[in-house]
Amino acid sequence: MILPRTDHPGEFLVFRTAARRRALVLALAVLGTTSLAACTAGSGRDGSRPESSAAADPAARPDLRRFYGQKLDWRPCGDFRCATLTVPRDYDRPGDGKTFALPVAKAVTAVPGKRLGSLVLNPGGPGEPGVRLLKDGVADDIGKGVRERFDIVSFDPRGVGGSKPALTCLTDDRAEDEVHGAPLYPRTDAERADALADARATAAACRRASGPLLPHVGTDDAARDMDVLRAALGERRLTYVGWSYGTSLGTSYAEQFPRRVRAMVLDGAVDPSLDWRQRVLGQSTGFRDAVEEYADSCADVVGEACPGTTPEEIRTLVDRLLDRTRREPLPVDGAEEGLDAAGLVSALSLSMYTPEAQWEGLSEALRAADGGDGTKLAALAAGDEDADGESDEESDAGTSGEPSEDGPTDGEPADGEPTGGEPAKDEPADGEASDVPEDNSDAALIAVDCLDVPHPRDAQAYWDALAPADEAAGVYGTSGVTSELVCKDWPAGTRRPHRVHAPGVPPVLVVGTAGDPATPYDEAVSLARQFPGGMLLSFEAPGHTGYGRDACVGEKVEKYLVSLTKVRPGTTCAP
Repeated sequence: MILPRTDHPGEFLVFRTAARRRALVLALAVLGTTSLAACTAGSGRDGSRPESSAAADPAARPDLRRFYGQKLDWRPCGDFRCATLTVPRDYDRPGDGKTFALPVAKAVTAVPGKRLGSLVLNPGGPGEPGVRLLKDGVADDIGKGVRERFDIVSFDPRGVGGSKPALTCLTDDRAEDEVHGAPLYPRTDAERADALADARATAAACRRASGPLLPHVGTDDAARDMDVLRAALGERRLTYVGWSYGTSLGTSYAEQFPRRVRAMVLDGAVDPSLDWRQRVLGQSTGFRDAVEEYADSCADVVGEACPGTTPEEIRTLVDRLLDRTRREPLPVDGAEEGLDAAGLVSALSLSMYTPEAQWEGLSEALRAADGGDGTKLAALAAGDEDADGESDEESDAGTSGEPSEDGPTDGEPADGEPTGGEPAKDEPADGEASDVPEDNSDAALIAVDCLDVPHPRDAQAYWDALAPADEAAGVYGTSGVTSELVCKDWPAGTRRPHRVHAPGVPPVLVVGTAGDPATPYDEAVSLARQFPGGMLLSFEAPGHTGYGRDACVGEKVEKYLVSLTKVRPGTTCAP
């Protein structure tokens, strides 16, 4: 998701299918935020981790010592310091010579004499590169009191962003021609055959480009990487903040390394006990309710910019546009294909993450669409929050891929190979990604989610889910179910829905936003209860996540991070 709280557009499909692709990515986002990572240690019959997985100390394994013993070689990169962390590609075979080289960046504490340690952030996804987002201002969401006490650290997870190797799902022009299009609610045999063909084509493109990497990008492995990072940072215990999918990564870390947690904030939380269908219904209902809230509260947030003078006028406009785009796509400047109904649903849904920043742009885009121009809505569906036609790649120029005269960029190794070992020299092997786009977030999101979350192999299970999804959430539900088809033929992980098992973990702080469309509030309540001593901080507002958006939430979170001050039961913040 995710932003740090929204998806960035990827390049594994062309604009001709971008609207449907954004709908797929949007629906999969909940799986990212609820990822149940492929457990390398195996799972118990009920899906929970066996006791031994938490008790083992990977750092004591002889074949992992060179990774746990590495020292990061920090070098200047603009206003930050950058390095490279090397981790084994397969933790079951760490000596086979295959590794991931992960970019790491940190903002050094403003007051070194008051430093408590390192605070590791994950801003969401799966698929969001932490290094780029740290440079783009994620650290600004962290309060002054925390920045004075901690180095703020983030990294690109395995397969993501500047990771070497990295995931991609487009190998050549064949992928463009293999995707045909499908309605939001495929009812006929022909429509369902098209939906299956689209999903198979996307999965096949990923296998062609990144096949050898796909079994090794699960969240449990990424959490193990984070423990290697903790050791390389010189920290005895981890202090961590994860937003959205970052809560799934944090939960996995807490289950595998409960006694290595110092403090953990999970904001925009995920209930790992839900299966794929429950999660799709939960998130799609959340987005439907958020769009209803947009109609009700638009005037309070953006005033006269609203596309209607009453909530009912706004709802009527949205329904009118859905009917219109089902019949014929709206024209989009500079594109052969227009904005269809899937693109409209994506634009609406992606605009629900941060109402105070996004609803005005959505309102202007809806006005333009009602006049027959789908350009601004297409920009929103592609992840451009400004809806002004400027791409994220253009607006990010100079921040994520340009060399720094002060040192390496986030995609360049900084000689952080393991002490006593050889530097990583992985070259793409047969079927391994060799031409990765600058932004591979879409490919990574699909790859991680499909590996982490068990999905049915029988297409009928998806068709059976369509009617309940339609009843619960309309087009948001049916499009969400259909987009899950890409995972039907994906390599399977070993994790199953389970309740958190983290004996010995200190109190974890879970932040839940009452109107969160992507990670429903009920999941935050459930996750907090599953952690021993878990604490819930409620934020009474619309939008996705709370920390970084509200002063009250920030105060509670930061007292906990610095002083380990507990949050009392029933604590609630409101804007």
